Amino acid sequence: MERDSSLVSAELERRQQEALYEQLVMQTMGGLQNRGADSRVIKPEPGFCVKTFSVPDKQKVFVNICQSPAIPPPPHLSKQELLDLLQSDDPTGYKVPMSLGEPHAELDNNSQGCTAYDVVINSEFLEKCQREQLFLQFVVAVSLEGLENKYSLELSREWKMLKNRKFLGSVNNQNIRTQSKPIIRELSPGEQLAAPPAAQRPEFCLLVEPPAGEPEHLIAEIQLPGVRSSRSLVLDLGEDRLVLTARPSLFHLDCFFPLCVDPEKSSAQFNVTTEVLTVTMRVTRL
Repeated sequence: MERDSSLVSAELERRQQEALYEQLVMQTMGGLQNRGADSRVIKPEPGFCVKTFSVPDKQKVFVNICQSPAIPPPPHLSKQELLDLLQSDDPTGYKVPMSLGEPHAELDNNSQGCTAYDVVINSEFLEKCQREQLFLQFVVAVSLEGLENKYSLELSREWKMLKNRKFLGSVNNQNIRTQSKPIIRELSPGEQLAAPPAAQRPEFCLLVEPPAGEPEHLIAEIQLPGVRSSRSLVLDLGEDRLVLTARPSLFHLDCFFPLCVDPEKSSAQFNVTTEVLTVTMRVTRL
């Protein structure tokens, strides 16, 4: 993965990936002073530790893969299903909830300075990773990717697991969300959603994939000029209807589809560079 050396480009790239990892990673809340009713402190338990290095300065980096039953498990997936997913065009379809801790300075076995990160995943899922090498490699790759996007750094994919220790340094408490707002809310039949005052109707288009034959996905591409973050978007999805609001009172879209879709098998991504929201919806068979 190539990175621009300028801080502006690195920040832009980090923000561009924000929506993609919003569902993948349960971000830490950043400190006890920010803790509210929708978060709580957990004490992770050690799992295993991997060693890699930063690019291009090749500084040692250790990632403590920790465990806690407070982190929800990912959906069940067999080894063959994971292998098929990794070889597909969209491997991001499998989400692994995890909490990414702040970097902390440590000393390695040679008393040399290094940086360590704590990544917390579900306890049962960690046991599965320890039993099956494919899942272990996958969760390490996801952890490295998540750390890169959260902290705007680049890590080598050449890593090795430490044999005689489960973590480096000390595993710190983490503050995790106990409530999270879904990126897509399903509309009840006949539910009315009023447009906010002064909101504009954005330009959008609907695409069918594949373009010929039996449709599998309906894709909505919505242009949202001036929107800077996915956090300002509220998306509601029904079987034949999409309602989008961009706060505060920037845009409002309420449209119906020519096809029926499954809201639970749909996803949305917002590109902060192009300012386009892409909603990918699975078409249901009637």
